[in-house]
Amino acid sequence: MSDENTKSDYRSAIIGLLVAAALLGAFIWRLPVNGWGSLLWFAVMAGMSIIRIPHEQKAKKLATNETRQGRVENLLLLGVTLGAALIPAIHLATGLFGFADYPVPAHWPFLGLLLAAPGLWLFYRSHADLGKNWSVSLEIRKDHGLITHGVYSRIRHPMYTAIFLLYTAQAVFIHNWIAGLSGLMTFGLMYLIRAPIEEAMMREQFGQAYDEYCSGTGRLWPKLSK
Repeated sequence: MSDENTKSDYRSAIIGLLVAAALLGAFIWRLPVNGWGSLLWFAVMAGMSIIRIPHEQKAKKLATNETRQGRVENLLLLGVTLGAALIPAIHLATGLFGFADYPVPAHWPFLGLLLAAPGLWLFYRSHADLGKNWSVSLEIRKDHGLITHGVYSRIRHPMYTAIFLLYTAQAVFIHNWIAGLSGLMTFGLMYLIRAPIEEAMMREQFGQAYDEYCSGTGRLWPKLSK
């Protein structure tokens, strides 16, 4: 990586930290309105970033043989960024969608923790087991391997499972029909469109080995019997 790229990454990291600090301050200021679930949502988003950023940095250095990152893929990624990060952050900091708030019991955020804790673990484990094969978009790496160990031994898309858990937790942490559900809705749309394309890419790359792998695994949760 060039010195210029290193400087750019450093500047991006500083800006990201400043934005995160400003948002956290706004969330604390509006805590009486948003409830402490808003801080738990912030912690979950920070945890996801801490897990993913090192893998993003490594992925930039790896060669790609094939990519399906077209207009639709870019729009889906943009939609998830809006729904899972920007819309909730703007609402929690400003109350923009306050008209869509609804009351919840004080213990309600505990339910979100029951979803977020396994979700973060599975999110971490999925990245670790994929290793150099991970990419944010649909890509086939040079020397791409079929990962069938770890959490991938029972589930074909454990990272999607993790994200569904985490964005369902968002809907619990943020008691607002728009900001709470936006992550789940945008990611659900992305999953419905992307998962079949991703599996078709894997089938083209690995052939019968992938079909055999699919026969013993579930998409989002383990098969009850193989």
